[in-house]
Amino acid sequence: MRRRDFITVLGGVAAAWPVAVRAQQSALPIVGFVSGSSREMGSERAAAFRRGLGESGFVEGQNVAVEYHWLDGRYDQLPSLMSDLVRRSVAVIVAANSTASLAAKAATATIPIVFGVGDDPVKLGLVASLARPGGNATGVNFQAQAISTKQLGLLRELIPKAAHIAVLVNPANAPAAEAALRDLPDAARTLGLQIQVLRASTSREVEAAFADPVREKVDALFIPSEAFLVSRCSQIATLAVHYSIPTFLGTREFVEAGGFMSYGPNVLDIYRQLGDYTGRILKGAKPADLPVEQLSKFEFLINLQTARLLGIDVPPSLLVAADEVIE
Repeated sequence: MRRRDFITVLGGVAAAWPVAVRAQQSALPIVGFVSGSSREMGSERAAAFRRGLGESGFVEGQNVAVEYHWLDGRYDQLPSLMSDLVRRSVAVIVAANSTASLAAKAATATIPIVFGVGDDPVKLGLVASLARPGGNATGVNFQAQAISTKQLGLLRELIPKAAHIAVLVNPANAPAAEAALRDLPDAARTLGLQIQVLRASTSREVEAAFADPVREKVDALFIPSEAFLVSRCSQIATLAVHYSIPTFLGTREFVEAGGFMSYGPNVLDIYRQLGDYTGRILKGAKPADLPVEQLSKFEFLINLQTARLLGIDVPPSLLVAADEVIE
């Protein structure tokens, strides 16, 4: 073969490589992964999801493709996003909170859905029952609303004189906000606490929300776990110390970012389980036959340095009871 002909053939093969790679990738089953969190906070959660996929024998880029959609609280994008995923017939839709799960359920009755929700998925209409979901959806229920009494009880133990607390919810994530405001009043009344409701769905509104507790002289701020607000945990932790407001948010990330205390599920374990169920479905399992996983293990964390900055003496009994104390 002449040198010129050899170079021509070699160039043609090289040009074909990207086409071959694209063809290989398009042949893989596609998982549409939707979370209300920010991309910055999503890296650890995506890694946990991939670990779950690996437990079922799936490796991203080798035998499955994952499209990550980090909404960062922009829930108005959900209808068009879900329509696009359905139009392209993705293999599985993973919806990591109630709002995304309901949007997925409204968009398709055939594509498998793996959800992660804090409220009762039966009440939400996602499944017929926890043991036998019966439709195209199943997933993980981390019972965020069911533990509100425990969370407020811990807050009261740490701040015995607390009588008036503010509760911050994200109105853009309506199912989570409604669930929190439905369950918290009873828990508060049991403990003799008065509640003031605050709302924030942007970073600017989160900052503005801290002015109300200062003005109203509330004793503490309670934030039920919600994807957008959790993604702002560093901002919230900084504001809480700046305004000297004891603040409770039910995720580990908050305390690690300098927040006062948290009690709730291990978020990374939730994402790992979402990955495990996704892998099982990719292997052929039907969502209708996969029982909804209910988390029963919760973590209690205290940031002792932040407690000192807030002038709070943590009782020794709670230091012993905590799963982790950050010095």
